Amino acid sequence: MIETGNVMLAFVLTLLAGLAMAVGSMISFIGKKTNKKFLSASLGFASGVMIYVAFVEIFMESRESLSEIYGGSKGILIAVISFFAGMVFMVLTEKFCLKENEDEEESEEKSVYRMGVMTAIAIGIHNFPEGMAIFTSVLKTPALGFSVAAAIAIHNISVGIAVSAPIYYATGSRKKAFIFSLTSGLVEPLGALVGYIIFKNYLNEKIFGMLLAAVAGIMVYIALDELLPSAQSDGNHHIATYSMISGMIVMAVSLMII
Repeated sequence: MIETGNVMLAFVLTLLAGLAMAVGSMISFIGKKTNKKFLSASLGFASGVMIYVAFVEIFMESRESLSEIYGGSKGILIAVISFFAGMVFMVLTEKFCLKENEDEEESEEKSVYRMGVMTAIAIGIHNFPEGMAIFTSVLKTPALGFSVAAAIAIHNISVGIAVSAPIYYATGSRKKAFIFSLTSGLVEPLGALVGYIIFKNYLNEKIFGMLLAAVAGIMVYIALDELLPSAQSDGNHHIATYSMISGMIVMAVSLMII
């Protein structure tokens, strides 16, 4: 049973979780613009966070939800198809929305900047249903909502680094990097608002389950195609790998505690 009296609390917690990305953005400014090791560590850490959360949390939740609706085998199949559909979506987004200039070689700064923008887009898409998830959980049970919001906030700090670090490195602008992270984070309360206004009485668990799997696919694609390769450039392979593992460990521990 949903308690509508918790609407304001739901909005506040969703907003705070989204603003955690701004915290991550500020952390990314600790390193110097030319500190490639810091950039590699930040991107590697964020890739670990995204991969772990995508597989262990988001995809598993989608799989369980769809299995309950469609039955075991069919539910898993739909979740897997939705997962790869998310990857295809990112491939098409890269191809048609952020085309590279084929007539000239892309500079390192431009490549890193493009990666940051792609990450911001992916995270913005990811944060939309995530905001709805926080909002809905708070309405059902405030205690559950606090746990979900805290877990997502911890995740968003690391993801804020993933969005901000490459943009800051490529442009040298703290303001631009911060705005990208903040905007991606604010999609979270926007998702909650849209969910409350439009989907309050028509929330389709089937669509939501498929969307979660697609989000997991988007996150894994970004981590493997953009974040990790960039983190391993300039001979920083081990830094990127160790940072990726660290990101996974931090998320694993934080989710167990919460």
